[in-house]
Amino acid sequence: MGKSFDRINERLSEWIEAQKMFFVATAPANPDTHINVSPRGLDAFRILGENRVAWLDLTGSGVETIAHLKADGRITLMFCAFEGSARIVRLYGHGTVHEPGDALYDELRPRSPDIPGERAIIMVEVVRVSTSCGFGVPLMDYVGARDDLPDFAGNLGEEGMAAYREKSNAESIDGLPGISRLSAKAEN
Repeated sequence: MGKSFDRINERLSEWIEAQKMFFVATAPANPDTHINVSPRGLDAFRILGENRVAWLDLTGSGVETIAHLKADGRITLMFCAFEGSARIVRLYGHGTVHEPGDALYDELRPRSPDIPGERAIIMVEVVRVSTSCGFGVPLMDYVGARDDLPDFAGNLGEEGMAAYREKSNAESIDGLPGISRLSAKAEN
C-alpha cells in the first residue's frame, strides 16, 4: 500500500496543498534531548518545488522546531486525510530556519499570508516522500481555522510579541538556541 518517491509529484502536491494542517517532527542528534512533534495550520504552508517546501512559522509557546533545526536539521512533515479518501503523506528532509532580515526570508516572505506573530520561515529540502494508507486516521469535519494565535499576537503588538519571544522563544526546553532575532521584524 505504501509507496516512496524522491520528489513531490503534481498529484501529491495538489493533495498536500488541500490539507488544512500538518505535523512537524524534529529531534537533535543528542539522545539526551527531547523529540518534538508540533501541529501547524493557518494556510502558512507552501510547496516551492519538487523537493522544496516552506512555511511561515508563527510565535508559539516554545521554539523546539527552530532549535532542533539549528542543532541538527533533520525533519519529517506528516499530512493526514481527515476527510475524503484515507491517506498519509510524509516528507523527510533537512530544514533550515530563516528569520526576518535573512535574504531567503525576504525572498520567500511574499509567498505567505499576513498573519500576526510571524517569527521565521522554515524551508525544507525534501529527500524522500512516502505515502501510506491512513486507514486508522479518523474522519473529521473541518469547522475552520482558529483565530486564537493571530488574535494573541495582534493584541500584544510588535513590542509585546518581542518581549514574549524573549521570554519563551530564546531557547528550547533542552537549552538549545532558539530565535536569534527576537524582535518581530529585523532592524534595517
